[in-house]
Amino acid sequence: MPALKSAKKSLRKSRQRRLRNRSVLSTMRTAVKRVRQAPDAQAGQEALSAAISVIDRTVRKGVLQANTGARHKSRLTRHVKNLG
Repeated sequence: MPALKSAKKSLRKSRQRRLRNRSVLSTMRTAVKRVRQAPDAQAGQEALSAAISVIDRTVRKGVLQANTGARHKSRLTRHVKNLG
C-alpha cells in the first residue's frame, strides 16, 4: 500500500484508467468477434463497418496505438473480402 499522498492518488487514478481501458478493449474485442463469426459476406460487411468505428474510437481514446488499430482493421477487411 502506498504511503505518500501522491502515490495513493496515483494508485486510484491507475485503477480507474485500468477499468476504463478494460471496458473499451472488451467492446472492441466483441466487435471483432462479430466480424469473424459472420456467416456471409453481407453480414460480415455490416459487422466490419461497426468494428472499424469501434477500433477507431479505441485508438482515439489512447487504449490502442494507431498502428495496432490499423493492423486490426486491415486483417478484418481481408477476412471479409475472403468470405464473398
